[in-house]
Amino acid sequence: MEVPEALADPHRTAGWRLEHDLWTLHLADATGTTVAAAALPAADAGDRVRIEGAALAGWDIGLAASLWALQGRLQQRGLQVEWAGLPAGLEEVLKLARPGDAAPESPPLPPPALGRALHGMRLTFAFFGEVLTALARWLGGTARVRGSDVLQQLDQTGPRSAPIVLLACALVGVMLAYMGGAQLERIGAQGYLAGVVTVGMVRELAGLMTGVILSGRVGAAFAAQLATMRAGEEIDALRVLGVDPVVYLVLPRLLALLLMAPALLAFGALAGIAAGAVPSILVYGVAPAEYLQQSLQALTATHLWIGLFKGMLYAALVALAGCREGLHAGRSAEAVGQATTAAVVKALVWIVTAACATTVVFTALGY
Repeated sequence: MEVPEALADPHRTAGWRLEHDLWTLHLADATGTTVAAAALPAADAGDRVRIEGAALAGWDIGLAASLWALQGRLQQRGLQVEWAGLPAGLEEVLKLARPGDAAPESPPLPPPALGRALHGMRLTFAFFGEVLTALARWLGGTARVRGSDVLQQLDQTGPRSAPIVLLACALVGVMLAYMGGAQLERIGAQGYLAGVVTVGMVRELAGLMTGVILSGRVGAAFAAQLATMRAGEEIDALRVLGVDPVVYLVLPRLLALLLMAPALLAFGALAGIAAGAVPSILVYGVAPAEYLQQSLQALTATHLWIGLFKGMLYAALVALAGCREGLHAGRSAEAVGQATTAAVVKALVWIVTAACATTVVFTALGY
């Protein structure tokens, strides 16, 4: 076999040598320039060659690029390339660049719907446990919630949410008065219309409508804020600093909604009762004094505490749904949108489920 003079000299760097009937390229002190300048073995070099890097003291991206190009030329000749003794970093770079090795693997099949649902339930219960643990630590004095964070969330969830809550409850009060009056008018019992509107708003609808409004406005905001922080690795940074994200991010939002819920419920119920008086007086002929008297008679302590309990429960569910989706969101812009949508849907489902369950329980208990 004829060997080029430049390659037969064993003292040159990046030179080919015939060792045990196998052409070997030694990379001792080789650079990208010397590898690129190295000629190929003779045409009858066999079916494979070896590139040896055990004596390589260091490497750079130029050497990696030259080796990759050399491999392509050798493979065009039909030669199989064997690598030996390469530094770990250089070997990883070449693996990424080798033909066939960098081909993306087919994405794994998504888990079945049942598996995803069970995984989501496990995450939700685990999150509830973390929140309860954080609450216990805060009540026990071992965790600290900054008052400024709570005040900021109070401003977001209270005054900025009150107008739309008042509007929604007022419209529901008008609809309730029309629907109830149409049925009571058939039996000449329009005088009980005030009690129907008052009990319906205080016990059920004020809290339900407040929860629905908060889920779309506040729950979505919580999810978007926390999901954006997760995408920006801010939550990971908190964990690295030893700060519990549940205490630092979730508790202020949860406490703010629980503190603001009674005020929103009270204003919402009053708006619904006052708006229900308009059709009761103008359409069904109920006297204003009679409407006021019937409303006060129907408003008992039982209805008040049940309505307050339900409203605060709905507010807590809104906060938990938003924070849960935000903390477990993906790390992309698309994941932020998905977390926001999931938070609203999850909050609405939880609220309706809680409303049904509490109504059945309280009715069965005689309240």
